[in-house]
Amino acid sequence: MFNIQDVTVSRKTTLRAALLALNNTAVGLLLLIDQRGLLERTVTDGDIRRLLLDGAQLDDTLTKLASIQSLTIPKSASRREALDLMNKHLINHLPVVNEAGEAVDILERRLIDEQILLSTPHMGSTEREFVEEAFRTNWIAPLGPNVDAFESELAELVGIKHAAALSSGTAAIHLALQLMDVGRGDKIFCSTLTFVASANPIVYQGAEPVFIDSDDISWNMSPVALKKAFLAATKEGWLPKAVIIVNLYGQSADMDSLMAICQEYGVPVLEDAAESLGAYYKGRASGTFGHLNVYSFNGNKIITTSGGGMLVSDDGALIAKARFLATQARDPAPHYQHTQIGFNYRMSNILAGVGRGQLKVLKERVEARRAVFQAYRDAFSDTKNITWMPEPDWSYSTHWLTVCTIDPRAGISSAELISKLASELIEARPVWKPMHLQPVFAGCRYFSDSDESVSDRLFAQGICLPSGSNMTESQINRIVSTIRRYI
Repeated sequence: MFNIQDVTVSRKTTLRAALLALNNTAVGLLLLIDQRGLLERTVTDGDIRRLLLDGAQLDDTLTKLASIQSLTIPKSASRREALDLMNKHLINHLPVVNEAGEAVDILERRLIDEQILLSTPHMGSTEREFVEEAFRTNWIAPLGPNVDAFESELAELVGIKHAAALSSGTAAIHLALQLMDVGRGDKIFCSTLTFVASANPIVYQGAEPVFIDSDDISWNMSPVALKKAFLAATKEGWLPKAVIIVNLYGQSADMDSLMAICQEYGVPVLEDAAESLGAYYKGRASGTFGHLNVYSFNGNKIITTSGGGMLVSDDGALIAKARFLATQARDPAPHYQHTQIGFNYRMSNILAGVGRGQLKVLKERVEARRAVFQAYRDAFSDTKNITWMPEPDWSYSTHWLTVCTIDPRAGISSAELISKLASELIEARPVWKPMHLQPVFAGCRYFSDSDESVSDRLFAQGICLPSGSNMTESQINRIVSTIRRYI
């Protein structure tokens, strides 16, 4: 880093002093200021070298340096605008000027050409050991010892009896619905505030999704809305085949309340814990409450296998059937024989090796994400225009993503703030668009928490901030300072 005074020179500065300043600051650029204190032009070592070649001496001043109009950028410009200008003119440094024309900074490409992404994979060292073991033993094809070990290690970690490693969380949901005998004409209650992968498998099975609103307590499925849906269904003479409860952004739903309602009506639960591995509800691991439960290891999740998922249950027969269906439903015959339609849904032995290594650092990854969330909260503790995703007393959230809402009176909407952050090479995202608002699910029924749809409001006002467990303090500070420019 440098002070602007360290790179500032005048016409009275000697060539020797200018070269010394270039050497000491290592910026590669000096700012020539006129008598009024305004930026006149930039000076490079090439400019000084040309003066020396023309006969100037080291103790001569910069008086003979030609006057030119140097490229500058206003202080209000974004990083993206600065980089676009640098790229256009093939330069690596760009002076920043204020409205008066005074130089206030020099932007360096190497310091500003860094994008902060929402949630990036965080690899350790152990993953490589398991993958190299797969290569050494030639277990490259799908299935193998890493798959078996990954299943047992994850099951032990969360406190459930059985697990099947699969190609994705979506595949796990699809198989779960198959195992629940969901078919054409059935109806499935599903959280509306979620990613589309929670609902798409319902349609794969020819069934009909019925969407349930969130509550303000956890932003997950509302027990009030769920009860409304059951009352409406029983009045009309039907019940859903299953209920898919989603744990949003690393936080468990209020499982006791929701499970009690489902048990009252005798309807099984599929817990979609794709985003909440490592979270707890009243001390019990998220993803262990349903008859069947799902985790995801997509590249942006809290731990990753690049792509993958897991179906878990205390029912061993169901998980054995899941493995059978996931490997093309091949019958135990000496030839290739199939009496059921199956799927190519199993995880590979190599990716399972990555997962085994990632499991070993899950606790550290959770702690890191929680620390990122707390850093944001502390930084904006004086701001009333930001409301953070709540964490009830019964919840231990991983804060897979740090999520908040922007008050409409803040002077900027969440969508506008996302755009402003993007211009500064900071990736932020809206809260999931509710499924009942998705064009692909137009016409599906929806039960809200109250007269106001909570999920609609969260979508309109919500923003997901960069939350990676490998984020640095300087990155968080950069995000905070950028947000403070607008809120």
